[in-house]
Amino acid sequence: MSCDKPLVDAFARRITYLRLSVTDRCDLRCSYCMPELMQFLPKREILSLEELHKLSLAMIARGITKIRLTGGEPLVRRDMIELVQALGRKLGDGLEELTLTTNGTQLAAHADVLARAGVKRVNISLDTLDREIFAKLTGRDRLNDVLEGIRAADEAGLAVKINAVALKGVNEGELPDLISWAHGRGADVTLIEVMPLGEIEEERSEHYLPLPAVRDRLEERWSLTDLPDNTGGPARYVRVAETGGRLGFITPLTNNFCASCNRIRVTATGQLYACLGGAEKVDLRAALRSDTPEEELERALNEAMMIKPERHHFAIAPGAAPTQPRHMSVTGG
Repeated sequence: MSCDKPLVDAFARRITYLRLSVTDRCDLRCSYCMPELMQFLPKREILSLEELHKLSLAMIARGITKIRLTGGEPLVRRDMIELVQALGRKLGDGLEELTLTTNGTQLAAHADVLARAGVKRVNISLDTLDREIFAKLTGRDRLNDVLEGIRAADEAGLAVKINAVALKGVNEGELPDLISWAHGRGADVTLIEVMPLGEIEEERSEHYLPLPAVRDRLEERWSLTDLPDNTGGPARYVRVAETGGRLGFITPLTNNFCASCNRIRVTATGQLYACLGGAEKVDLRAALRSDTPEEELERALNEAMMIKPERHHFAIAPGAAPTQPRHMSVTGG
């Protein structure tokens, strides 16, 4: 299926990847992501299942070929699976890939149906294999649930990638073991620098761990070879000779990756953010609920392409306010 109105921004980047948040709610409270007493959005502000589906179809018609469903934690939304099944029917008809990012706590109950709906791979956020550290970091003693979710994903035939936020003084000493464990299961790993989004109870800069320094330490132990691989996101990959596995690095602070950005993000309330680190947005919910939704959606998407910035301006420093006040769970991971 060809697209005669592709999404192309002012810097000639073709946008083919939508990260669609279906909820801002989450059953964990990762300390670098949100406060314990997080104020979630009223449900009336969240897009309905029908609106999420209609929005996705409009995006596919404009050349979006990959959709990643995110949250918050997407699997806490009760009708989430219905959306997956509906979008799965577009695979091979404009949509090339349907994936999701999850914390894994609910995955054991849903892995089979996700695979049957056409999902081929999932990203699972897991920063530690230590039960006590996990409980402290997430505010919940749910590590065993996550591990069960990973096992269920394996059994369902889903390719698993582990996403780990590298945190100074928290999990930095454990990263080699986490990588070895994941590679031993046949899973890719991507390390991520902590991002300055939203107010939290801790000082983010105290745990900020630059990934070039992490790579240097890993190269004292292993042989890393750069790869040209691209999975559609911002990660840059290496092959670890000793484990045989693939390791990615997402470096928003130390190594800007914006030149090749092909992504837009839509929140669960229908706000399209043209950049994760920017405030530029258009209101797709208003377009969807207007008297002429098709025309208004087209206008809004065209506007989004004009306002998408060339790059983000993430910065992190002691005492500094976050680059953007909204939490990652609102924007979509």
